[in-house]
Amino acid sequence: MSSLLPIFLKLEGRRCLLVGAGNVARDKIGSLRKTGGRLRVIAPDACMEVRELAAEDGLEWVQRHFELSDLDGNYLVIAATDSPEVNAAIYRGAVERNILCNSVDDIPNCDFFFGSVVSRGDLQIAISTAGESPAVAQHLRREIDEQLPRDLGPWLASLGHLRREILETHPRGDARKKLLHQLAQRQVCDSASCPSRQMAMAPLNKSTNSQGGVFLVGAGPGDPDLLTVKALRLIQTAGIILHDDLVPNAILDLASPSSEIVNVGKRCGMKSITQDEINALMIEHARANRKVVRLKSGDPLIFGRAAEEIAALMEANVHFEVVPGITAAFAAAAAIGCSLTDRNSASNVVFSTGHHAQSHNQSPLPQLEDATRVVYMPGRDLSLLAQQWLDEGLPPDLPCAVVSRAAQPGQEVRCTTLAFLGEAAATAAPSLLIAGWAVREITKNGSICAQEAKCSEMRGLCLPVS
Repeated sequence: MSSLLPIFLKLEGRRCLLVGAGNVARDKIGSLRKTGGRLRVIAPDACMEVRELAAEDGLEWVQRHFELSDLDGNYLVIAATDSPEVNAAIYRGAVERNILCNSVDDIPNCDFFFGSVVSRGDLQIAISTAGESPAVAQHLRREIDEQLPRDLGPWLASLGHLRREILETHPRGDARKKLLHQLAQRQVCDSASCPSRQMAMAPLNKSTNSQGGVFLVGAGPGDPDLLTVKALRLIQTAGIILHDDLVPNAILDLASPSSEIVNVGKRCGMKSITQDEINALMIEHARANRKVVRLKSGDPLIFGRAAEEIAALMEANVHFEVVPGITAAFAAAAAIGCSLTDRNSASNVVFSTGHHAQSHNQSPLPQLEDATRVVYMPGRDLSLLAQQWLDEGLPPDLPCAVVSRAAQPGQEVRCTTLAFLGEAAATAAPSLLIAGWAVREITKNGSICAQEAKCSEMRGLCLPVS
């Protein structure tokens, strides 16, 4: 079968014919009457619902058998009788008269198919499987219906009213087109003080120039499903994205095709762009009235050098906004089923980096017996860190877990204790170390990792998680 053309027909005031008045026809009546079409039903008998509609709601029901002349003058015809032969004859007659026809559940005798529809006011999402499996279409409809906000219809109506005002007051061109796309991402209300309405009614040059700025956006641990709604919206509408090296393609692929994407990542041991150069790029593009998304792995405010970038933007008097993301510690804890805090064993959490944790030039981490320690970027060789913690008095049987690529394909978890942490095999970046008594409860497929004194059982234990 050739590809179908998905279209939405305007039927208001046009004659439509439905042949049949049983349960199948009843469902089609409900869909057709919403369109404002002039519907006629022809059938010698009818189900109770159709009879009630004919008696109370003015539905035109002609109580007799179908005749070919009934097709004349109609814009659309539905064949919904219990007889395949009658339905086929209706279709052949419609084809001869160049009338679009649908024969229910009879793919060869259809010019079009009814989609499974999700509605929010004037918004309609129609799903078709070309008649192959209506059940699949209905299943997808339910899933989409659960995802869409309930107030989408009123919002769309307000947006449509504002769009018509813009078309009347703003000249055609790229600036107007850009403004309409910006409004499609914003809340709209009827109030005169509505920010979206004020932006729409401002002169185009003013509204366009006001859009330049920088958004420090958290990309989360790498799973697109773990992006915040706001982060996703900004990624999709960015003029330029300056991203860390650890942001995966699965997230970058969400950007608009017109967006410029620049890798400004800094990786250990590799020559790369400096922080001052990144700051200069953000400022340059923001001053050129571009929406700049500085996309950072995890959360911008956790070991993401956000403080330096915020200081540079403030000094340059560039508008900026920080959009939090799910930091790697939370993704790693979720990966192993471990709460970072536990009222029985861990009432504190200490975040550090591998560089800080192993440095003798900085203040040691606070000695909190009930703390869960989270080390970002712990490095490939954990022996120095393990020895330092042992020298500080941490117990050899302290449970530890190294989580690599948390919440991404290829996620891997290695369980051990502090005594054997230095012997743990290297893991792929990005990785994170969690240590503390709360880790003893980590599970995989319902079974608790051995976190007792049997340290030998825990050497290099690898738990890949799909």
